[in-house]
Amino acid sequence: MTEPLIPVDAYLVASLPEVWFGVVMFALGMYLVLDGFDFGIGMLYATRESEHERETLLSAFGPVWDANEVWLVAFGTMLLAAFPRVYSRLLADHYLLTIGFVLALLFRGVGPELREQRSDARWKRYCDAAFVGGSFLAPLLFGTLAGRWVFDAATLSLPALLTGAGLVAVSVVTGAAFIAAKSDATLAADLRPYGVGATLAYLGGVVALLTTVLLTDAGGAADTLRSLAAAAVVGSSVAAGVGGIALARRGAYRAWLASALALPALLTALIALLVYPTIYPPTGLSLRAAVVSPLALNLVTVLGLPALAVVLWYFTYLYRVFSGPIDPEGYGG
Repeated sequence: MTEPLIPVDAYLVASLPEVWFGVVMFALGMYLVLDGFDFGIGMLYATRESEHERETLLSAFGPVWDANEVWLVAFGTMLLAAFPRVYSRLLADHYLLTIGFVLALLFRGVGPELREQRSDARWKRYCDAAFVGGSFLAPLLFGTLAGRWVFDAATLSLPALLTGAGLVAVSVVTGAAFIAAKSDATLAADLRPYGVGATLAYLGGVVALLTTVLLTDAGGAADTLRSLAAAAVVGSSVAAGVGGIALARRGAYRAWLASALALPALLTALIALLVYPTIYPPTGLSLRAAVVSPLALNLVTVLGLPALAVVLWYFTYLYRVFSGPIDPEGYGG
């Protein structure tokens, strides 16, 4: 009997569910890294009074922010394709947070677009408020949702709120580092204190969050946090944060940017550690119980991974094209 091209009752490889867990977490990490600095730029926008500097900040992320949000779509799509039970529970159990997050993204997106439609000062203030408010609320709500998911905590609980505040702080860090690496020395020096302060706030928040979880065992995460892998991730985060502060003060802004972007990447790694193998702590749902059937996952692998490779190639090309310094009159290549 001829074997089918795609196995029906067995995964292409035995560890395919774990591979897709890694792919989902990779998409989440890419979103936190790339759209994170967009949020940070939006919040830092509120510190600028000069119209020239505001236009510089808008030009900094203008060519890439739409593309960066692709990773949010990729995260949701991959989670639905591989772990639909987790996807449905995340949306159902965190409905208000999800709607609030989407609305924040909407205001963050339309603010700069509508700003250019009229020239009167009041209109621009309203649009700027929508842009800044959305840039602040989006990471706060998304981080709070992540805290509820990972720690099986209430929305107004300390673990959830600290996770939300941490994502706000790390977004400011990456936003300040991104602008500093691509702008003139004066603007870089002006934004550096915000990045340094946000780094200290983020590291302090991490300590407070870990202490809270270890004392309360929120979501059953205490044992995982005591593991060598978690200690390595936390230690690397502290090293990246402290090293980034030193690099920023020396004016090594490109190196600071690399260090800053490591923070949300390491945060994603910690989330992955905390939700593996119990991928949905509120219900105790395990990764193997949540994954789709072998045939479905095999099809998703054959069709989805090549598409992911194309997306990665596109992002490499995009960031090479827009790798030059910021030009308020049009992004410099």
